[in-house]
Amino acid sequence: MRYLILFIFMIGLLLASCGVQKNIDAPDQTVKLEKEAAVEDSVEYELIILDGRFETFLAMQPSASFHTQSYYEGWNKRYVTEWNIRHSNPLRYGDFYQTRIEYHPDRNNYGLELNYRLYYYFQFIEQEYGIRLIRRRGN
Repeated sequence: MRYLILFIFMIGLLLASCGVQKNIDAPDQTVKLEKEAAVEDSVEYELIILDGRFETFLAMQPSASFHTQSYYEGWNKRYVTEWNIRHSNPLRYGDFYQTRIEYHPDRNNYGLELNYRLYYYFQFIEQEYGIRLIRRRGN
């Protein structure tokens, strides 16, 4: 009886381990814009980046006021468009672009801080992983 329980337990572990598969080639690059709770008709957004090295990288960049919000929005539109194209074509670009970024500055005001963080996230990807998302002058 004890061996039967042990055998069933081992089969359960085997089946559970077969179902767990992790891709070790692509780091977890989840980028997400989430709405925060609405307070008095205002909506705040939060940018979630799951790469622990990003905060260190961001701390070494100029302050958010270095450029205007419209500057960050202009670049972010281009970066997000290219990111989402790559996300939609994993056979061509691989599985690095695992999450689609929903970014609509024409409909939503994300604010200076979020636009700043998103812009530098793309800079981080280019510098840290050597991935050129869009061609800029001089590149």
